[in-house]
Amino acid sequence: MDPVEEASGGCVTFLVRHAWLSMRSAVAAALAEHELSVPQYGTLLILRDSPGRTIAEVGRKVGTARQSANELITGMERAGLIERRANPADRRSQQVYLTDAGHSRLAAATPAVQAVERELESDFTAADRAAARAWLTRMVNTDVPIDEP
Repeated sequence: MDPVEEASGGCVTFLVRHAWLSMRSAVAAALAEHELSVPQYGTLLILRDSPGRTIAEVGRKVGTARQSANELITGMERAGLIERRANPADRRSQQVYLTDAGHSRLAAATPAVQAVERELESDFTAADRAAARAWLTRMVNTDVPIDEP
């Protein structure tokens, strides 16, 4: 039995967490060359795909507490990667958008992340990759609510 699987007792949750931590470390190294952290990169992806998210929504999507999300957004705003705008639907919140610099940084960093992913998947068959992505997509799209950390 594989040492990680043995340590997890076959628990899928533990295996997914272990895989994420390993993957995050590899991706973080690639992103450092682009002066981005993993949460910053995730934020750029989220805002590219869903512009105008609130800070709380960004925090939930990147898996961080509201206070940490606010600090993340503040740092990215200072770096010129994002901008906040008043939320016309709720005066108490702000919506967040990518700037041109944010779009450029994301475009520059994405090939590095894709290269890491290709390397990590290099021993997988096309069927393995498709099955893993299908399973992960299904898990992400489950109806189980995600608690805010």
